[in-house]
Amino acid sequence: MITVTAKPQRRRRWRDLFRRRQTVLAVFSYRYDAHLVPDLLTNIDPIVDGWVALDDRASTGIVSSEFERQRTLIGAARAAGADWILAMDPDERFEIGAATAIRRLLYPRKPTAWGFNLRELYEPDAYRIDGIWGQKVRYRLFPVFDAAELPDRGMHACWYPRDGRYLERHCDLNLYHLKMIAPARRLARRDLYNHLDPELRDQPIGYDYLADEQDARFETIPQGRAYAPPHHDDGGLWMADLAAAVQTEP
Repeated sequence: MITVTAKPQRRRRWRDLFRRRQTVLAVFSYRYDAHLVPDLLTNIDPIVDGWVALDDRASTGIVSSEFERQRTLIGAARAAGADWILAMDPDERFEIGAATAIRRLLYPRKPTAWGFNLRELYEPDAYRIDGIWGQKVRYRLFPVFDAAELPDRGMHACWYPRDGRYLERHCDLNLYHLKMIAPARRLARRDLYNHLDPELRDQPIGYDYLADEQDARFETIPQGRAYAPPHHDDGGLWMADLAAAVQTEP
């Protein structure tokens, strides 16, 4: 089920009176992580003009099609009048101050997809920085397009066509990922992806690194770059219980 929420229009700043205000809609789906949605909305409320949500809790199987969810959400956001899409997951949070910075990104000279530093939290206030962990970037803010043009590239696919229509630019804003905080979720995430992609077609580097903490190094969230609201971890899986799901498969 899709729901579309539009916020009342905000008063425009004087410097924006001579250009059309860009409408930013967040898109996300939820299933095992539905309880995280209220804090997600609190976090992104200063950034967006509304959101499109897909309730995936009626789906069967371990996971539903990521491609179909993306295409459905993009189509609904376009129909709702979005100029820009901000693609999120319920277990992600932007740093405080992102709203002002993101509004400045909405008027590029050429169509642009903006990337953010993905900070994998291992504690509510610290993220991992060694090796690949300190290099992760996720392109989540991009101009709206016809959802029929989105190709199916399997799991972990980009939210937009990477066919040259958009410049990909990195901005120094932090997007915090809560899922890795609990050790049980690190193991469960590794096992789930190995089950879904045993031949590593969607991610050639594999998934074992998700639970490998050898030589791990961490950085505390810098002052002034925290996220809100604060997170208090419940220790739940926030994903399918693979062992239980496999036992019930026909």
